[in-house]
Amino acid sequence: MTKHTIPLQILDLHDDGFHPIIDVTLYGNSFKLVLDTGASKTAFDKTLLAEANADALISATDKLSTGLGTNSMESYTAIITDLYIGDLKIDEFEVAVLDLSTINIAYEQMAHPQVLGVLGGDILMKYQAIIDYGKKRLVLKVS
Repeated sequence: MTKHTIPLQILDLHDDGFHPIIDVTLYGNSFKLVLDTGASKTAFDKTLLAEANADALISATDKLSTGLGTNSMESYTAIITDLYIGDLKIDEFEVAVLDLSTINIAYEQMAHPQVLGVLGGDILMKYQAIIDYGKKRLVLKVS
């Protein structure tokens, strides 16, 4: 079993908790993702994904996304083939694609960097994630 250790940044949301953030590389571009153990699926912002790869095939879905303060957000999906978390290349997988601009606007108002989206339970479970707030690291395991 191979372990991959990724540094965590902890964003202070000013009296509204904390968000653990990791750096990732998608199609050769650097981005930040929020670790979201409450998200069942990894989700990326539609605009930032299109900027990272204009050829990304983003498909409409008839599902309505819940969470993020709404239950009626338009939802899309995309197949991701070039995501690196640290030195770990994530196998081809499907992500939800949403308009996350309101999150990035809120982050900007708090002087935090924008995020590509959230790393959800699909990836965290598959790679047996260990989130260590004390040591500020994420450990992913590959069998």
